[in-house]
Amino acid sequence: MAESFHPDCARCDRLVAFREQSRIDHPGYFGRAVPSFGPTGAPLLIVGLAPGMHGANATGRPFTGDYAGILLYQTLYDLGLASAPVSEQADDGLMLIGCRITNAVRCVPPQNKPVGAEINNCRPYLIEELEAVPQGGVVLALGKIAHDQVVRALGLRVAAYAFAHEAVHALPGGLQLVDSYHCSRYNTNTRRLTPAMFASAMRCARDLRPAD
Repeated sequence: MAESFHPDCARCDRLVAFREQSRIDHPGYFGRAVPSFGPTGAPLLIVGLAPGMHGANATGRPFTGDYAGILLYQTLYDLGLASAPVSEQADDGLMLIGCRITNAVRCVPPQNKPVGAEINNCRPYLIEELEAVPQGGVVLALGKIAHDQVVRALGLRVAAYAFAHEAVHALPGGLQLVDSYHCSRYNTNTRRLTPAMFASAMRCARDLRPAD
């Protein structure tokens, strides 16, 4: 059984200090480890990297209130996976449909760059999420770090599963892993990831889900 997540997790001294300072600098920010969002046991689990300082760290919901969430939630809505196309705050009534969103690292890291020990410390929580995905379910990894952590959380060798945009990996136990470039401002501004590319990867993951 994986270790259960709690927003007051204190495993990483650097991240705890950083998130607590964010609450001092920005009164009203959530400033804790960010819970996953969406129905537990959904057949599609979307895994990002970490909360953004002025996004999930502020609102307490993954990809909510930040730039990356603009493309993510619009795409989810367009594909019938979200009840609304815009996610600005945790109490806006938006619901996910048949999918769930989490992050490989649950606390906002300085410069958006978690270190290896912090990623490792958060792995039990990712294991917890993966254990809830039903037989035949799909995991969509947003970026290589998320991809690598999904593979490691399942006890597999990263070298055996090469990250590539829209790659599909059959995993032991019946899960499937779909890769996408992260929907970050940098990737979208440089056109490494276009809305059409992201929609294609998301659609692939949606359509691989087991039937209800």
